[in-house]
Amino acid sequence: MTPITDVEGRRLALSNLEKVIHPATGTTKGEILHYYATTAEAILPHLRNRPLSFLRYPDGPDGEVFFTKNPPPGTPSWVRTVEVPRSEDKQARQVVVEDLASLMWAANLVVEFHTPQWQADEPGMADRMVFDLDPGAPATVVECCAVALWLRERLAADGLHAYAKTSGSKGLHILVPLERTPSEQVSAYAKTLAVEGEAAEPGLILHRMKRSLRPGKVFVDHSQNSSKKTTATPYTLRARTEPTVSAPVSWEEVGEAGSPADLVFRIDDIAPRLERYGDLLGPLFDPGRAGPLP
Repeated sequence: MTPITDVEGRRLALSNLEKVIHPATGTTKGEILHYYATTAEAILPHLRNRPLSFLRYPDGPDGEVFFTKNPPPGTPSWVRTVEVPRSEDKQARQVVVEDLASLMWAANLVVEFHTPQWQADEPGMADRMVFDLDPGAPATVVECCAVALWLRERLAADGLHAYAKTSGSKGLHILVPLERTPSEQVSAYAKTLAVEGEAAEPGLILHRMKRSLRPGKVFVDHSQNSSKKTTATPYTLRARTEPTVSAPVSWEEVGEAGSPADLVFRIDDIAPRLERYGDLLGPLFDPGRAGPLP
Protein backbone atom coordinates (compact mmCIF):
# COMPACT_ATOMS: atom_id res chain seq x y z
CA MET A 1 0.00 0.00 0.00
CA THR A 2 1.11 3.54 -0.76
CA PRO A 3 1.04 5.64 2.41
CA ILE A 4 -1.19 8.70 2.32
CA THR A 5 0.30 11.69 4.11
CA ASP A 6 -1.34 14.97 5.06
CA VAL A 7 0.86 17.95 4.16
CA GLU A 8 -0.63 21.31 5.14
CA GLY A 9 -4.12 19.98 4.53
CA ARG A 10 -3.30 18.30 1.19
CA ARG A 11 -3.49 14.51 0.90
CA LEU A 12 -0.39 13.09 -0.77
CA ALA A 13 0.43 9.55 -1.81
CA LEU A 14 4.16 9.14 -1.16
CA SER A 15 5.34 5.96 -2.87
CA ASN A 16 8.30 3.56 -2.71
CA LEU A 17 9.92 5.22 0.29
CA GLU A 18 12.42 2.35 0.77
CA LYS A 19 13.56 2.43 -2.87
CA VAL A 20 17.29 3.16 -3.20
CA ILE A 21 17.81 6.09 -5.59
CA HIS A 22 21.54 6.74 -5.05
CA PRO A 23 23.20 3.29 -4.82
CA ALA A 24 26.67 4.65 -3.97
CA THR A 25 25.40 5.84 -0.59
CA GLY A 26 22.25 3.71 -0.27
CA THR A 27 20.16 6.88 -0.17
CA THR A 28 16.46 6.04 -0.33
CA LYS A 29 13.53 7.96 -1.75
CA GLY A 30 12.26 8.43 1.81
CA GLU A 31 15.53 10.14 2.75
CA ILE A 32 15.22 12.41 -0.30
CA LEU A 33 11.69 13.42 0.74
CA HIS A 34 12.94 14.07 4.27
CA TYR A 35 15.69 16.30 2.83
CA TYR A 36 13.19 18.46 0.94
CA ALA A 37 10.82 18.62 3.92
CA THR A 38 13.60 19.87 6.19
CA THR A 39 15.05 22.38 3.69
CA ALA A 40 11.70 23.65 2.39
CA GLU A 41 12.10 27.03 4.07
CA ALA A 42 15.35 27.58 2.14
CA ILE A 43 14.41 26.18 -1.29
CA LEU A 44 10.84 27.49 -1.63
CA PRO A 45 11.78 31.19 -2.06
CA HIS A 46 14.05 30.16 -4.97
CA LEU A 47 11.17 28.24 -6.62
CA ARG A 48 8.40 30.77 -5.95
CA ASN A 49 6.78 32.28 -9.05
CA ARG A 50 9.27 30.55 -11.40
CA PRO A 51 7.97 28.04 -13.98
CA LEU A 52 9.65 24.70 -13.34
CA SER A 53 11.42 22.29 -15.61
CA PHE A 54 11.97 18.84 -14.15
CA LEU A 55 14.83 16.45 -14.76
CA ARG A 56 13.27 13.19 -13.62
CA TYR A 57 15.27 10.15 -12.53
CA PRO A 58 12.74 7.84 -10.81
CA ASP A 59 15.05 4.79 -10.99
CA GLY A 60 18.18 6.66 -9.93
CA PRO A 61 20.88 8.35 -12.01
CA ASP A 62 21.75 5.07 -13.77
CA GLY A 63 18.14 4.52 -14.89
CA GLU A 64 16.09 6.48 -17.38
CA VAL A 65 16.67 10.22 -16.99
CA PHE A 66 14.39 12.62 -18.87
CA PHE A 67 13.70 16.36 -18.98
CA THR A 68 10.18 17.75 -19.02
CA LYS A 69 8.65 21.21 -18.91
CA ASN A 70 5.03 20.05 -19.10
CA PRO A 71 3.04 19.30 -15.94
CA PRO A 72 3.53 15.55 -15.30
CA PRO A 73 0.53 13.23 -15.74
CA GLY A 74 -1.57 13.16 -12.57
CA THR A 75 -0.53 16.65 -11.40
CA PRO A 76 -3.05 17.52 -8.63
CA SER A 77 -5.48 20.35 -9.34
CA TRP A 78 -4.15 22.27 -6.33
CA VAL A 79 -0.61 22.50 -7.75
CA ARG A 80 -0.26 25.90 -9.42
CA THR A 81 0.42 25.98 -13.15
CA VAL A 82 1.07 29.06 -15.26
CA GLU A 83 0.98 29.81 -18.96
CA VAL A 84 4.40 30.63 -20.39
CA PRO A 85 5.59 31.40 -23.91
CA ARG A 86 7.30 28.46 -25.65
CA SER A 87 7.78 30.21 -28.98
CA GLU A 88 6.63 33.42 -30.64
CA ASP A 89 3.08 32.19 -31.16
CA LYS A 90 2.78 29.24 -28.76
CA GLN A 91 1.92 29.15 -25.07
CA ALA A 92 2.22 26.17 -22.74
CA ARG A 93 1.61 25.47 -19.07
CA GLN A 94 4.29 24.75 -16.49
CA VAL A 95 4.22 23.90 -12.81
CA VAL A 96 5.12 26.45 -10.15
CA VAL A 97 6.02 25.08 -6.70
CA GLU A 98 5.17 27.58 -3.97
CA ASP A 99 4.31 25.64 -0.82
CA LEU A 100 5.39 22.58 1.13
CA ALA A 101 2.64 20.32 -0.24
CA SER A 102 3.59 21.12 -3.86
CA LEU A 103 7.28 20.65 -3.04
CA MET A 104 6.66 17.21 -1.52
CA TRP A 105 4.45 16.21 -4.45
CA ALA A 106 7.23 17.15 -6.89
CA ALA A 107 9.97 15.54 -4.79
CA ASN A 108 7.97 12.30 -4.78
CA LEU A 109 8.47 12.19 -8.58
CA VAL A 110 12.29 12.18 -7.95
CA VAL A 111 13.36 15.28 -9.83
CA GLU A 112 16.02 17.92 -10.21
CA PHE A 113 14.44 21.38 -10.06
CA HIS A 114 15.44 23.79 -12.85
CA THR A 115 14.25 27.40 -13.07
CA PRO A 116 14.63 30.32 -15.50
CA GLN A 117 16.17 33.68 -14.59
CA TRP A 118 12.74 35.34 -14.83
CA GLN A 119 9.45 35.11 -12.95
CA ALA A 120 6.06 33.92 -14.16
CA ASP A 121 4.40 37.35 -14.02
CA GLU A 122 6.92 38.81 -16.50
CA PRO A 123 8.39 36.13 -18.80
CA GLY A 124 11.66 37.10 -20.43
CA MET A 125 12.37 39.91 -17.96
CA ALA A 126 15.33 38.60 -15.96
CA ASP A 127 15.70 39.48 -12.28
CA ARG A 128 19.01 37.64 -12.04
CA MET A 129 21.98 36.78 -14.19
CA VAL A 130 23.84 33.46 -14.09
CA PHE A 131 27.28 32.24 -15.10
CA ASP A 132 27.77 28.46 -15.18
CA LEU A 133 31.47 27.75 -14.64
CA ASP A 134 32.23 24.34 -16.15
CA PRO A 135 35.75 22.90 -15.81
CA GLY A 136 37.39 20.85 -18.57
CA ALA A 137 39.59 18.09 -17.09
CA PRO A 138 42.17 18.20 -15.66
CA ALA A 139 40.72 21.52 -14.39
CA THR A 140 38.34 21.12 -11.44
CA VAL A 141 36.08 23.26 -9.30
CA VAL A 142 39.27 24.73 -7.78
CA GLU A 143 40.00 26.45 -11.13
CA CYS A 144 36.33 27.48 -11.23
CA CYS A 145 36.90 29.27 -7.92
CA ALA A 146 39.68 31.38 -9.47
CA VAL A 147 37.33 32.33 -12.33
CA ALA A 148 34.52 33.06 -9.86
CA LEU A 149 36.74 35.48 -7.95
CA TRP A 150 37.70 37.24 -11.20
CA LEU A 151 34.03 37.53 -12.17
CA ARG A 152 33.04 38.81 -8.74
CA GLU A 153 35.59 41.60 -8.96
CA ARG A 154 34.64 42.45 -12.55
CA LEU A 155 30.92 42.56 -11.71
CA ALA A 156 31.63 44.76 -8.66
CA ALA A 157 33.35 47.25 -10.97
CA ASP A 158 29.97 47.60 -12.70
CA GLY A 159 28.15 47.95 -9.37
CA LEU A 160 26.76 44.40 -9.36
CA HIS A 161 26.73 41.93 -6.45
CA ALA A 162 27.65 38.27 -7.08
CA TYR A 163 26.83 35.14 -5.08
CA ALA A 164 28.06 31.58 -5.55
CA LYS A 165 26.72 28.05 -5.31
CA THR A 166 28.07 24.68 -6.34
CA SER A 167 26.44 23.18 -9.41
CA GLY A 168 26.09 19.90 -7.52
CA SER A 169 28.15 18.38 -10.32
CA LYS A 170 31.67 19.54 -11.28
CA GLY A 171 31.45 23.32 -11.33
CA LEU A 172 30.15 26.54 -9.82
CA HIS A 173 27.23 28.86 -10.56
CA ILE A 174 27.54 32.61 -10.05
CA LEU A 175 24.22 34.42 -9.49
CA VAL A 176 23.72 38.18 -9.77
CA PRO A 177 20.49 39.93 -8.67
CA LEU A 178 19.26 42.48 -11.21
CA GLU A 179 16.58 45.06 -11.66
CA ARG A 180 14.25 43.44 -14.19
CA THR A 181 15.92 43.56 -17.58
CA PRO A 182 15.07 41.91 -20.93
CA SER A 183 16.83 38.53 -21.11
CA GLU A 184 18.42 39.44 -24.48
CA GLN A 185 20.26 42.36 -22.86
CA VAL A 186 21.39 40.22 -19.92
CA SER A 187 22.65 37.53 -22.32
CA ALA A 188 24.63 40.09 -24.33
CA TYR A 189 26.24 41.58 -21.22
CA ALA A 190 27.08 38.14 -19.78
CA LYS A 191 28.74 37.13 -23.06
CA THR A 192 30.76 40.36 -23.06
CA LEU A 193 32.12 39.51 -19.60
CA ALA A 194 32.97 35.94 -20.65
CA VAL A 195 34.87 37.23 -23.70
CA GLU A 196 36.61 39.82 -21.54
CA GLY A 197 37.58 37.09 -19.06
CA GLU A 198 39.14 34.97 -21.81
CA ALA A 199 41.16 37.96 -23.00
CA ALA A 200 42.34 38.68 -19.44
CA GLU A 201 43.06 35.05 -18.46
CA PRO A 202 43.52 33.10 -21.73
CA GLY A 203 45.17 30.16 -19.97
CA LEU A 204 42.20 29.72 -17.64
CA ILE A 205 38.97 31.17 -19.05
CA LEU A 206 37.07 30.10 -22.16
CA HIS A 207 33.91 31.71 -23.52
CA ARG A 208 33.20 29.12 -26.23
CA MET A 209 31.83 25.63 -25.67
CA LYS A 210 34.05 23.94 -28.29
CA ARG A 211 35.25 20.65 -26.77
CA SER A 212 38.73 20.73 -28.28
CA LEU A 213 39.45 24.00 -26.44
CA ARG A 214 38.21 22.80 -23.07
CA PRO A 215 41.01 20.71 -21.44
CA GLY A 216 42.48 22.47 -18.42
CA LYS A 217 40.25 25.54 -18.77
CA VAL A 218 36.96 26.77 -17.34
CA PHE A 219 34.13 27.37 -19.78
CA VAL A 220 32.14 30.42 -18.66
CA ASP A 221 28.70 29.41 -19.93
CA HIS A 222 26.69 32.60 -20.34
CA SER A 223 23.96 30.97 -22.45
CA GLN A 224 21.68 30.13 -19.51
CA ASN A 225 20.62 33.77 -19.47
CA SER A 226 18.53 33.09 -22.56
CA SER A 227 14.83 33.34 -21.69
CA LYS A 228 14.38 29.77 -22.96
CA LYS A 229 17.11 28.27 -20.74
CA THR A 230 17.03 27.13 -17.11
CA THR A 231 19.58 26.51 -14.36
CA ALA A 232 19.59 24.06 -11.45
CA THR A 233 17.73 25.71 -8.57
CA PRO A 234 19.62 26.41 -5.33
CA TYR A 235 19.31 23.43 -2.94
CA THR A 236 18.10 21.01 -5.61
CA LEU A 237 19.41 17.46 -5.38
CA ARG A 238 21.25 16.37 -8.53
CA ALA A 239 20.90 13.12 -10.49
CA ARG A 240 24.43 12.03 -9.65
CA THR A 241 25.93 8.81 -8.30
CA GLU A 242 25.95 10.36 -4.82
CA PRO A 243 23.14 12.61 -3.51
CA THR A 244 24.96 15.90 -4.15
CA VAL A 245 23.21 19.24 -3.82
CA SER A 246 23.56 22.54 -5.67
CA ALA A 247 24.61 24.29 -2.47
CA PRO A 248 25.16 27.99 -1.78
CA VAL A 249 28.73 28.74 -0.66
CA SER A 250 30.39 31.76 0.91
CA TRP A 251 33.08 33.75 -0.85
CA GLU A 252 35.44 32.68 1.94
CA GLU A 253 34.85 29.04 0.98
CA VAL A 254 35.41 29.87 -2.69
CA GLY A 255 38.67 31.66 -1.88
CA GLU A 256 39.98 28.90 0.39
CA ALA A 257 39.03 25.78 -1.61
CA GLY A 258 42.15 23.67 -2.03
CA SER A 259 40.64 20.52 -3.50
CA PRO A 260 37.39 19.53 -5.23
CA ALA A 261 36.26 17.69 -2.08
CA ASP A 262 36.08 21.03 -0.24
CA LEU A 263 33.09 22.01 -2.39
CA VAL A 264 31.07 18.79 -2.52
CA PHE A 265 27.91 18.91 -0.42
CA ARG A 266 25.46 16.03 0.03
CA ILE A 267 21.98 16.04 1.49
CA ASP A 268 23.20 15.43 5.04
CA ASP A 269 25.42 18.53 4.88
CA ILE A 270 22.70 21.05 4.11
CA ALA A 271 20.73 21.28 7.38
CA PRO A 272 23.90 22.01 9.42
CA ARG A 273 24.97 24.62 6.84
CA LEU A 274 21.58 26.32 7.01
CA GLU A 275 21.80 26.34 10.79
CA ARG A 276 25.26 27.87 10.65
CA TYR A 277 24.93 30.34 7.75
CA GLY A 278 21.23 30.68 6.98
CA ASP A 279 20.57 31.00 3.24
CA LEU A 280 23.78 32.36 1.73
CA LEU A 281 21.71 33.33 -1.32
CA GLY A 282 19.19 35.28 0.76
CA PRO A 283 20.55 38.60 -0.63
CA LEU A 284 19.10 37.62 -4.03
CA PHE A 285 15.71 38.59 -2.57
CA ASP A 286 16.86 41.99 -1.26
CA PRO A 287 15.73 44.69 -3.73
CA GLY A 288 18.61 46.84 -2.49
CA ARG A 289 21.10 44.31 -3.88
CA ALA A 290 19.57 44.21 -7.36
CA GLY A 291 21.55 46.45 -9.64
CA PRO A 292 20.79 47.90 -13.08
CA LEU A 293 22.63 46.34 -15.97
CA PRO A 294 25.40 48.74 -17.12
